[in-house]
Amino acid sequence: MIAVALTLLAGGCGESAAPTTTRPPSDTVQEIPLIPSDYDEFRARTTACGAEAPAAVERMTFSSPDDMRISLESHPTATIATSCGEIVVELNPSLAPATVNSFVFLASRGYFDGTVSHRIVPGFIMQGGDPTATGLGGPGYSIPDEYPSPDFTYERGVVAMANAGAGTTGSQFFIMLDDAGLTLSYSIFGKVIDGEDVLAVIAQIPLAPNVQGETSVPLETLYIEAVTIDGS
Repeated sequence: MIAVALTLLAGGCGESAAPTTTRPPSDTVQEIPLIPSDYDEFRARTTACGAEAPAAVERMTFSSPDDMRISLESHPTATIATSCGEIVVELNPSLAPATVNSFVFLASRGYFDGTVSHRIVPGFIMQGGDPTATGLGGPGYSIPDEYPSPDFTYERGVVAMANAGAGTTGSQFFIMLDDAGLTLSYSIFGKVIDGEDVLAVIAQIPLAPNVQGETSVPLETLYIEAVTIDGS
């Protein structure tokens, strides 16, 4: 389930320090950690899909999101440019107005640019939106929970917010890589409408176990190069 969302879906299950190689003497070149556990360590690794690494993320903190004045009847899209290609998500403000507003606000500020996907579980999810890549980062505020209806199912392509329990939703989000039976504890705010082929490629990125034993830590870094909003 995803209560390992900031516990499942938050930082690769709230990851902490991962095993690293022995540190060499100060006069020699340091080796890359065997398994990355934070943003700098992801930056040190090869970029997924043979892409070039974008400019490093700019860390930002906000007290609250601005009101982006998004109509509940609108159907804005978010184009998530990744190292492996573009994923286009149709956002649903009528289903989750506060969540869509926050996502659009952060995207418009460049908050996601240069971040990485710190957790990928083939057949389940890919997760991002944490500038620290530890699973513990956020924008400095939380937004209201906007849980789906009782008959909702988490299908491939669904885009939802990660959390560590009620009242903790911030900037981390996940995209379903396959259908899964999750509890209705994650705000659903969109659906992938283009980029299914990109999701398939992402699911093939080599992985290593996190400290809890889940094979979900990317060994090639998948960047979110930018998130562009259209039609809000």
